[in-house]
Amino acid sequence: MSADILPFERCLVEKYDRPGPRYTSYPTAPHFHEAFDTSAYHAAVAASDQPGPLSVYVHVPFCESLCYYCACSKIITHNRQRATQYLGYLKREIALQAELFDPSRVMTQLHLGGGTPTFLSPDQLAELLECLNRHFHFAAEHEREFSLEVDPRTVTPEQVFALRNLGFNRLSLGVQDFDPAVQQAVNRVQSEAEVRALIDAAREAGFASVSMDLIYGLPLQTRDSFARTLEQVIAIRPDRIAAYSYAHLPHLFKAQRLIRDADMPPPSRKLELLELTIERLTAAGYVYIGMDHFALPEDELSLARRDGSLQRNFQGYSTQGECDMIGLGITSIGRVGNAYSQNVKTTSEYMACLDAGRIPVLRGYCLTAEDRLRADVIAALMCHEGFRFADIEQRHGIDFAEHFADALDQLSEMVDDGLIEISQVGIRVLPAGRLMLRNIAMAFDGYLASESVRYSRTV
Repeated sequence: MSADILPFERCLVEKYDRPGPRYTSYPTAPHFHEAFDTSAYHAAVAASDQPGPLSVYVHVPFCESLCYYCACSKIITHNRQRATQYLGYLKREIALQAELFDPSRVMTQLHLGGGTPTFLSPDQLAELLECLNRHFHFAAEHEREFSLEVDPRTVTPEQVFALRNLGFNRLSLGVQDFDPAVQQAVNRVQSEAEVRALIDAAREAGFASVSMDLIYGLPLQTRDSFARTLEQVIAIRPDRIAAYSYAHLPHLFKAQRLIRDADMPPPSRKLELLELTIERLTAAGYVYIGMDHFALPEDELSLARRDGSLQRNFQGYSTQGECDMIGLGITSIGRVGNAYSQNVKTTSEYMACLDAGRIPVLRGYCLTAEDRLRADVIAALMCHEGFRFADIEQRHGIDFAEHFADALDQLSEMVDDGLIEISQVGIRVLPAGRLMLRNIAMAFDGYLASESVRYSRTV
């Protein structure tokens, strides 16, 4: 792995700031297809159901208010009956999924995302966990990562203690920006005091890790305003920080049309905000994990990065490797063995499938041997910033230089620019290339040249 430094060379960042996948999967989700149906999912589980840990993702799509920047799958409503109905169907899906897996397999990882998972009441969350625990084998407390995302505007410190008592031990808070003008522009107003109170409660309650999400490139953000936000975040000192680049795509996401074009920062300022974020967080002692993620040196992500056990999945970077991941709820994505699957997108479709006693798979993808090879290479770059040719050759039975002659040729410019080093032994990402991991990985993507998908920019 390259040295733990992160130089920001503006000319190189500008040069390589182009659209590209985030590689939370390979192939990426646009390649999933509807020929992969429920029966294909059953077959994938049957082929993969070997002893090993399980990871579960539960999608809770409901939010009380609309954040204008949001590109997630969500349902804006104040009708709590919808959550009650949805929970009933989630419990049906849990039962159907559990029937497919060996009951001895241990669930080590659980993540609730959204939407806003805490749209479910504490009693409903308790009901959900009781159902999961009844149908799956929960790992011992010290071996599990049970996390959920919370909206600081809708959760109290008392509820944080209740969440810990339910068994959650990791918490993620959406902050985005503390500046009042920026918050008004994106319709997400919350105070620093609210956020600090929740994090203080999480620490007192014994949460193992607290994460905070930020977004740079939002309307009305300036260097000075975001510097103040970073100062406030550093003072609170969450264990992990995810600093995402805002992708303004109003033609794709209706909510983003409510943001005034005149309020959007120019591309040059966005790069300035990225540089500022890296400078301030690393100076404060945070370790750059990769992509958008930072963590304190003693955090599990930092430790996994150092010992080479870091993984990447649909939730981003993870310490849990070799897990089959089960997706529950609308739009959720899972990976079981060598197959990806995604559930239907609407609650009406979801309920119809479950009323028929059918797992609500909409589409998916079975990886070929070539896909598995390229996924292995891309994961090594994204998580470990390099690899030995011999390791890839041994696992996949290829001659690396011959098989990837085109990719190595594409990488020659990055070698000249000092982003990577290619030796007789393997490929190593150099410090200047750590911000361009997506670009480096794209050289090994066998689908990019033939697709017309619009991706977010890589930096």
